[in-house]
Amino acid sequence: MSWRWQLRVHTDGACLGNPGPGGWAYATDDGRTRAGSAKLTTNQRMELQAVLEAVRDLASPLDIYSDSTYVVNCFRQNWHVGWVKRGWRNSKGDPVANQDLWKPLIDLVLKPGASYTFNWVKGHAGDPQNELVDQLARSEAEKIASR
Repeated sequence: MSWRWQLRVHTDGACLGNPGPGGWAYATDDGRTRAGSAKLTTNQRMELQAVLEAVRDLASPLDIYSDSTYVVNCFRQNWHVGWVKRGWRNSKGDPVANQDLWKPLIDLVLKPGASYTFNWVKGHAGDPQNELVDQLARSEAEKIASR
């Protein structure tokens, strides 16, 4: 059995209004952070953007922690498999929301040789890394809202 070290990354998205100005952020256990914003967006889009940016920026294997069941369940419950089979429609037959973010994220996660694990963490429950990314994402949302 071989052991591979996996970097842990926490991600979060925030929105002032839904839709409204939003921010996203990620932070690794080795101290790296990155954050960004969008003028008019939704909380779900910011949660997705945070994970997409982390996966784009950081090498696999990656252990991803998010308080978004929307993001985590897509991979833990394989929602993406059904979406693709149904032509990017959800179980109700409606078009999958946020395809412009989901498609590149799913492509990266499913890339041969890539290794990502998705873990849900309860938001606002005292997890230091989750609190950090929440603060960073909210700060980005507030900055863009004031412009």
